[in-house]
Amino acid sequence: MQEGSGYGRFVAGKRSKWVTLLVWIIIAVVLGMVWPAVNQRETNNAQDLSDSKPSVQAAALAKKEFPGGEGLPALIVWRNSAGLTEDQIQQIQALTERLDQDPVEQQQSVVPLYQLPPQAIKGQLSEDGSTIVMPLFFNKDADSEQLKAGVEGLEEKTKAIFGMNPFDTAIDTEGKLIARVTGPVGISIDANGLFSSADVSLLIATVVLVLVLLLLIYRSPVLAIIPIIAVGFAYMVTSPILGFMADQGWITVDAQSISIMTVLLFGAGTDYCLFMISRYRQILYHEPDKKKAIFQAITGSSGAIAMSGFTVVAALLVLLLAEYGAYHRFAVPFSLSIFIMFIASLTLVPALLAIFGRGSFYPFVPRTHEMEVERAKKKGKPAPAPRKVRESWIGRIVTTKPWTVLAITVVLLGGLAAFSTQVKFTYDLLSSFPENVPSREGFKVIGEQFSQGELAPVKVIVDAGGKETDLKARLESLDYISKVGDAQQGAENANITAYDVEFNLNPYSIEAMQHIPDLRATAETALKDAGVTNVDQQVWIDGQTAEQYDIEVTGERDAKIIIPVVIGMITLLLLLYLRSVVATAYLIATVVLSYFSALGLGWIIIHYGLGAEAIQGAIPLYSFVFLVALGEDYNIFMISSIWQKRKTMPLRQAIKEGVGETGSVITSAGLILAGTFAVLATLPIQVLVQFGIITAVGVMLDTFLVRPFMVPAITALLGKWAFWPGKYTEIAEKQEKTPSRSL
Repeated sequence: MQEGSGYGRFVAGKRSKWVTLLVWIIIAVVLGMVWPAVNQRETNNAQDLSDSKPSVQAAALAKKEFPGGEGLPALIVWRNSAGLTEDQIQQIQALTERLDQDPVEQQQSVVPLYQLPPQAIKGQLSEDGSTIVMPLFFNKDADSEQLKAGVEGLEEKTKAIFGMNPFDTAIDTEGKLIARVTGPVGISIDANGLFSSADVSLLIATVVLVLVLLLLIYRSPVLAIIPIIAVGFAYMVTSPILGFMADQGWITVDAQSISIMTVLLFGAGTDYCLFMISRYRQILYHEPDKKKAIFQAITGSSGAIAMSGFTVVAALLVLLLAEYGAYHRFAVPFSLSIFIMFIASLTLVPALLAIFGRGSFYPFVPRTHEMEVERAKKKGKPAPAPRKVRESWIGRIVTTKPWTVLAITVVLLGGLAAFSTQVKFTYDLLSSFPENVPSREGFKVIGEQFSQGELAPVKVIVDAGGKETDLKARLESLDYISKVGDAQQGAENANITAYDVEFNLNPYSIEAMQHIPDLRATAETALKDAGVTNVDQQVWIDGQTAEQYDIEVTGERDAKIIIPVVIGMITLLLLLYLRSVVATAYLIATVVLSYFSALGLGWIIIHYGLGAEAIQGAIPLYSFVFLVALGEDYNIFMISSIWQKRKTMPLRQAIKEGVGETGSVITSAGLILAGTFAVLATLPIQVLVQFGIITAVGVMLDTFLVRPFMVPAITALLGKWAFWPGKYTEIAEKQEKTPSRSL
């Protein structure tokens, strides 16, 4: 083999290796100095639904026609288990007066309890007299940080009036006043706080985990640091680029996407590094010149790494087709981070390996047999026996008993996939919070003392064209409604009327969401019976429940588009790379089966193991994109090895050696990737816990079942047809007819 390609010399030559390292340092430092870090440009109140969605149109109409009651509500829950005293009620009234005269940041309005007579105030209390809810409205355009500042201002005013801070009193304290902020404002503040606090802990936990796993697997401190350095540089370059793009308004980033991007970068990035490192180590056992070895490693692994990287980048970019904002916002940060990471794997990692040489693997340095003999001679020790390449038992099994292997894996994965049909979903963000989060504690008190629907009422708005309707009576007759407010007349259009409607169940639940079409149908029927025409254009429903219903509908629409496009995109890339229709078909099929198996196993763990009633509705699509794209990484790396070996040996021998050669690196890479996603399961946010579990088990299934057993078994069974109609077919047929000593 020649000393190396021009590309190898360009990034890892005698001088160019130092140039490569210097270029990365300069880029990282300069970008970090001139552009802001991505976490400085977070926008955590970005709109997830487009202006064309019914709930968004209803919100815009409500803001225009009913400005007095418009605003993002914070429900301040006041409770004394022994009963609210006269003094405490008067202090709460005094607080509303203070807020009315001296609003806190982003405050829009407050219900003036201080203007109500004592009898009216008592009517606001719960039946046992222990609880009252004080609505405080904030600007709908305020972000989480501004809302948090407003609530902190509320607490300061509370301490000044009460002489203590009831927001700090434990929720189960008997006989003392406690206060909690819930409703949309409280939920927004707590969600942002949980994700923000997760950033640092997640980064530290991920780095530590990757280091520990690399040390345990490879037992080399230098080797453990090389991927961390590469991922670190990739992050330092990615972060300011994303920060600049957010600054320009090209993209929107939030805390959740940054958290998952960090995990993805360390997990997938380390995998790409290991693909290069493992090839380098294999060659060092046969090549005495470390410079030639790194050139050969670059030549042998760069194609698979580039293909794997492009596959993941392409799959993640498909999220740009999403209408739902949370999906759309993930596309650029995730794809850009992976793109920069695989560039680092093809440039910075070879340069670092060239700099450290064989010392990269200290103290278990790979040497040729001749080098080992010479080393033993210098130490006065007997010459070691030639290093034997251990045959992979998995490679032997999949080539001798492919039907058995395929049957077992299909039954196992198919059985797990069957559980995916039982998965239940929720769009209730509040239920994903820990139980001791203030907004969830406040919601629990409201549910116990009042109606849960008070947490987030919906506003049914109709344009009856001046005609009388019996809509209020019809709404009150619905068995899932607990309260219907009096009719409100539009500020600009007197024909428009609105009713505030409270559910008698959790307004964030799937059950409440499914009643949105019923509410709309009820309103349309009332208008139709009153003689109104075009009733489908004269009804609007505003509120959190209506918004979540639109999120569900939009998410289902996105899944129907994104999933086929992702599969099609990866199929096209595999066809271009492998030039085999058959191989592409079964590689796609195995990864899709693996995904449904991961969803089924994840449900078993989350539902039966952790007791969750449902998983967040966005998780299946996120998991699909990640698992299908990342799952193909391992298939590509292993198939590449088999394809290369097939040029010089019979197919079954190529499968046996290919599985053995790639087995250890893919296993270690899979453990690290699964481990990094599993770190998400340690966070106090159920949506990340569930996503982490499903993705981690999916990676493990790919690593220990699909890649080592199922795919090689299918390849062995198909034989020469696995290459159809690729150029290897003719070569394969000729070689299969020629006896081979290697068998």
